[in-house]
Amino acid sequence: MIIAGGGTGGHLFPGIAIAEEFLRRDRDDRILFVGTDRGIEKRILGDLVYSLQTIDVSGVKGRGWKKSLAALFRIPGSLIQSFRIIRRFSPDLVVGVGGYASGPAVLTACLMGVPTAIAEQNALPGLTNRILGKVVDRIFVSFAQTGRWFHAGKVVVSGNPIRQAFFSERKAPERQGRPFTLLIFGGSQGAHAVNRAVTEALDDLAPLREDLYIIHQTGSQDRDEVARTYQAKGVTAEVLPFITDMAAAYRKADLLICRAGATSIAEITAAGKTAILIPFPFAVEDHQTGNAEVLVQAGAAEMIPERELTGARLAASVKRYYDHPELLRDMEARSAGLGNVRAAADIVDGCLMLVRQR
Repeated sequence: MIIAGGGTGGHLFPGIAIAEEFLRRDRDDRILFVGTDRGIEKRILGDLVYSLQTIDVSGVKGRGWKKSLAALFRIPGSLIQSFRIIRRFSPDLVVGVGGYASGPAVLTACLMGVPTAIAEQNALPGLTNRILGKVVDRIFVSFAQTGRWFHAGKVVVSGNPIRQAFFSERKAPERQGRPFTLLIFGGSQGAHAVNRAVTEALDDLAPLREDLYIIHQTGSQDRDEVARTYQAKGVTAEVLPFITDMAAAYRKADLLICRAGATSIAEITAAGKTAILIPFPFAVEDHQTGNAEVLVQAGAAEMIPERELTGARLAASVKRYYDHPELLRDMEARSAGLGNVRAAADIVDGCLMLVRQR
């Protein structure tokens, strides 16, 4: 099979989860990822067992007219590149997981008569998947309400596929003799607004300093400045531009502070964690707010809109969870109740059915 897409961890990691499930069932399956040179997939897949081929494509929407025009001119070439890759690899199935490469690869597969599917992670589907949904054979969605955007006969509410490592050791880490641990991240590239708010919160968190440990994925640009701030404030912190083993970081954490990308939401619930969610306000059609609201309405997380985000407010929220561990445990239980351990398996079952039907 071909898994097409990537660009960010939010698109790539669900694809890896699907690949893991295929290989768990049959180690002889052949899986090829199709992405771009600019996406995270080139770095991540290089450390794993998966092959990657790239096409030259970029986003069209929300990039300014010059970049959008340049992206449009790349589309014919990306379709030709996709055709060559599919013809050489001869897949039984092509699955799009979102990201720039998903559109040309999946559309080309449809035109070549190869069975196709897409996986939509967000509560509100992106433009590319709305278009692809008209031509693919199956549409796997994370939220039931997402189905209204597509033909009902194609939709399977599978949940967002998560790597198996996130479902292990769901039990909350024992606090006795261990500091209260915050895991902070803003997506695979980091988030400057989140980084700034966290460093501004440190003075208000000073009373917790001796019982606080922070794991902070900052992205590459803010890493040095954030590390210096922690050191100056006397806070013990592990500051990283990127966390490769995110599942291990989740297991150490008592509380998360993060964006509300669909894959982060799925990982949070798979791991049974509680989070202070800060949706990225410029996400297409504000879909991160929609993602966050699913957890907030279930009593599994708190949301702070970025326009309301200050160091003082963030510190007050952290202190509330620190002072009331019973609240944290209750919200963790609600979060775990939302986690879908069968998402990847259900997607693979649906994909295999497509292949058998052909």
